[in-house]
Amino acid sequence: MLQSLIYLDDREIILITDAVRQWCSDRKVDVDSVEGRRAVTAAVDLVQTTTDRDRLLAELSKHLAHQ
Repeated sequence: MLQSLIYLDDREIILITDAVRQWCSDRKVDVDSVEGRRAVTAAVDLVQTTTDRDRLLAELSKHLAHQ
């Protein structure tokens, strides 16, 4: 997972961390929990594959709801 972060710019890393923190806060789960780590992985994948970065939190929530 961390190797994927090497290829991201600072803005993308901030988008990911902000979205994951918000997602975890909304669900009252710890970022270091299994769910939090799953959210980080999903967020990295989404940032690398989606062009609509302004909707990352919404896409993350949608993506994780289907798992």
